Amino acid sequence: MKKFLKYSSNFYFLAILFFMFWMLFIDSNNVINHFRLSLKLNQLEDQKEFYLEKKEKIKTEREELMSNPQLLEKFARERYLMKKPTEDLYVIVEK
Repeated sequence: MKKFLKYSSNFYFLAILFFMFWMLFIDSNNVINHFRLSLKLNQLEDQKEFYLEKKEKIKTEREELMSNPQLLEKFARERYLMKKPTEDLYVIVEK
């Protein structure tokens, strides 16, 4: 107990204690914010990986479409409801 009282009256000990308290809990770069930001970083890295995989899939589909005219026509008809001038188009919507 006397040892603690000895240190608690020391200016440098109190200044260091105050500084540590300030940096751990009050400062804008405190431990809690650092933990939250690291979690957010991990989530964003996972999303980045997902979107890079999706980008590669779209690139391969695009290459396939541009190399095959019949497949390109089928894609345009199904996706964008394109038709020839002499055709009638009926869209069936399922409920």
